[in-house]
Amino acid sequence: MIRKCLFPAAGYGTRFLPATKAMPKEMLPVVNKPLIQYGVEEARDAGLQHMAIVTGRGKRALEDHFDISYELEHQIRGSEKEKFLSGTRELMETCTFSYTRQVEMKGLGHAILSGRPLIGDEPFAVVLADDLCLNLEGDGVLSQMIALYKQFRCSIVAIQEVPNDQTHKYGIIAGEQIREDIYRVNSMVEKPKPEDAPSNMAIIGRYILTADIFDLIADTEPGKGGEIQITDALMKQAQSGCVLAYKFKGHRFDCGGAEGYIDATNFCYENLYKKGL
Repeated sequence: MIRKCLFPAAGYGTRFLPATKAMPKEMLPVVNKPLIQYGVEEARDAGLQHMAIVTGRGKRALEDHFDISYELEHQIRGSEKEKFLSGTRELMETCTFSYTRQVEMKGLGHAILSGRPLIGDEPFAVVLADDLCLNLEGDGVLSQMIALYKQFRCSIVAIQEVPNDQTHKYGIIAGEQIREDIYRVNSMVEKPKPEDAPSNMAIIGRYILTADIFDLIADTEPGKGGEIQITDALMKQAQSGCVLAYKFKGHRFDCGGAEGYIDATNFCYENLYKKGL
């Protein structure tokens, strides 16, 4: 079934400047754990073992985080501080990590296409690490979506309703409702003005994609902002086959900006860190 998860992580993180001037936004800590680790843990919990990370210049910290730090581990060995690395060590032991670079920033579609050599010809998941998703009452968002994929065997995007005046921040879908929480997509627009939006259902940073998406992206012309948009490729896929949109269960925090990041930190501190989770 699905074995691999792609992490597009080459972006500049401009919404969080100056913090992201020299540090990858994916390494921003929510309490004491970086965003990229939350994403990898969600993928691991969904049964995925191969993490494919698309990086860029100045992103070496991502590779270093999922590697052995001999000096640090020697210094804390046998102390109480050693337990703080146990989660990272477990990921390193149970998952494999591979990396490639997106040489030019040409949009999310191009970033996903850059990961093709790491994915190959098979279905895969995509996680945008600055969208932190947590479900304290059941399966994580990616686990929910993989269960749907086993049933429908097509591309799936995670969605949530947003205020009408915020549609310009997201890819927006519309479609035929086939279940209370599932839509068959027939319209998908990248960052429309509120008056042009087909709905208020916004795509967030979780995807299940079938392998044919790579050829569709490769044939997609630059769209809004001069970038290659994944929404344009998904719209082609929806017209020729099927793309589903899923209203997930859980909380989502937009950690690419200060407000969402602060909300995520407060939530994780109260519901995870203080409880030792």
